[in-house]
Amino acid sequence: MNAEMAAESLEEAVRRGFRDHESVLVVVLLEALRVLQKTDERVIPRLVEATRQARHVFVAGKGRSGLVARCFAMRLMHMGLASYVLDETITPATHRDDLLVVFSASGETEDACVAAEKGRKLGAKVVAVTTNPESRLGKSATMNVVLPAQSKRSPRRDERTAQYAGSAFEQSALLFSDAVILEAMREWNMTPQELATRHANLD
Repeated sequence: MNAEMAAESLEEAVRRGFRDHESVLVVVLLEALRVLQKTDERVIPRLVEATRQARHVFVAGKGRSGLVARCFAMRLMHMGLASYVLDETITPATHRDDLLVVFSASGETEDACVAAEKGRKLGAKVVAVTTNPESRLGKSATMNVVLPAQSKRSPRRDERTAQYAGSAFEQSALLFSDAVILEAMREWNMTPQELATRHANLD
């Protein structure tokens, strides 16, 4: 099944309602596919370039979005970049020429918005990964990555999901961040073997 056929299958399932006997794996995969197909791919090379130019890359997010942010920071580290998770004890100060990537489905999570606003004041570039570019976070960012998925706090009327709360957003955000890493690997001519040399080896 190609991507176009898969999207059509999902639309049909959404129209009639998911059936209990349908594969839950297929439902989850198709929902993520629908979100990513509607995401503007042009932001990927822009984000890759922003990470390349940044002195430090900071990531932030709360709850499951925060876990996705941590996954992104890990891969950035494997790429050889200086990446940090906000609120960790080893996170350094933020300055001009740094990059802050904030994950929040609603774009209204208080801690995420405060971090973005402080980052802008300090001269950092701020990227919002969110469903709502008109949110407080979206308006604070210098670049918005819009993933058109359902959000627990601000559901999109144009998107339905069989999953709870922001699951489709979080899954799509993880896949999107991995796509950014893959694009960077291609642009910078890096191999999986090179990334593996930076993998933790004390465990």
